[in-house]
Amino acid sequence: MSVATFLDYANAVRAEIESALLEYTEYDPDCPARLREAMRHSLLAPGKRLRPLLVLMAAEACGCDRERAMPAAVAVEMVHTYSLIHDDLPAMDDDALRRGLPACHAAYGEALAILAGDALLARAFEVLARHIEPPLVAARCCAELGHAAGACALVGGQVDDLAAERGTGTVDLLEHIHRRKTGAMLGVSLRLGALVAGAAADVRQCLEVFGRKLGLAFQIVDDLLDIQGNTNNLGKHAGKDHDRGKVTFPSVLGAAASGDRARQLIADACAALGPLGPNADQLASLAQYVIERNR
Repeated sequence: MSVATFLDYANAVRAEIESALLEYTEYDPDCPARLREAMRHSLLAPGKRLRPLLVLMAAEACGCDRERAMPAAVAVEMVHTYSLIHDDLPAMDDDALRRGLPACHAAYGEALAILAGDALLARAFEVLARHIEPPLVAARCCAELGHAAGACALVGGQVDDLAAERGTGTVDLLEHIHRRKTGAMLGVSLRLGALVAGAAADVRQCLEVFGRKLGLAFQIVDDLLDIQGNTNNLGKHAGKDHDRGKVTFPSVLGAAASGDRARQLIADACAALGPLGPNADQLASLAQYVIERNR
């Protein structure tokens, strides 16, 4: 499937995602107006919406309609945005630009940015618990997303990524970091879609392999874009990882070998979708987008 196929789908569905994100960040008067503004500043900023798209695509590949899976898609994007807000803080990656706009702390100050991230994290689990049916599936979704966002996955990967800065890296170390930091959230997006759809274990396993390969390829492309992309396309400062001496796939493997590795991973990811047949065509087109993207 072509990148154009994915872009046509994404452009149509992204409006549904944006509408849902807006709806689920409506609060009663007890929420301070500036806190809601800070949350929406980061959550509604122009983005690829790759993770919520994965939720919806996985659900559809398993025979479920998008509307039923939308709360899970919203929850994933809220957790992802919380992680971006915190990653951009001066104590972490120290970046003042995100999605083409001032990072949350640059626009609202560090204290409110931290609290906006905290509030998005809490809201994500509230959305899952209240709006996914039946309750047992909601509980499983909460458990899956909590693990993916926690100490053994997203947060643990970020800790190790910070520790690896200006250090000596290996491919094994990078894969260990990014299997958690990047891959965990891409993988859980697919799992939530499958759970909401009530997919069988063998289907979930196919999606698990696809997500693992896709997540690593996504990070390699991200590393390549840091040295080959430009700030306007990326919506964040290009060359920042390189300038800080951060350990990345190109710094360990070189750019050409990194590109080869990413392309092989995407081929393997698409092959893993084989048992799902045509139902997985949109996921395959998304994988092609990942390898060809410029932002």
